[in-house]
Amino acid sequence: MAHRTVRQAPPATREPRPGLPDDPRARVPAPSPDCPVEVTLAALRGRWTTLLVRELLAGDVYAYSELAAALPQLSDKVLAERLAQLTAAGVVRRTRTPGWPPTVTYELTSHGRDLGPVLQALWDWGAQHPAPREEETVTP
Repeated sequence: MAHRTVRQAPPATREPRPGLPDDPRARVPAPSPDCPVEVTLAALRGRWTTLLVRELLAGDVYAYSELAAALPQLSDKVLAERLAQLTAAGVVRRTRTPGWPPTVTYELTSHGRDLGPVLQALWDWGAQHPAPREEETVTP
């Protein structure tokens, strides 16, 4: 029998549990950029990103000005940064139509639409576990 502080290897026949996928990438000793969770968190990083994805989930194609109007407190600088980030992550498709003036539209890719259930799961968890009040937080 092993000492109580020695962690036993889990039996190979144990059923996988939610949040613990049966994938070698889930058993790394340090964060890895190719970890699926890290990829998702990188795509959604930054303030306003989830709200921007939420707006895009609600419709088909948006002009920059429509997104700016939907989130009026979001600065133009941050909106442009988040759209570029989401485009680079393959979540948003940016389409430029020539003409005068040229028009630029944004829409979710199929990968972006797949984030709908992810955001719903984050919402559900947050609704069940509200942020602690200031007096409940533990300080070091």
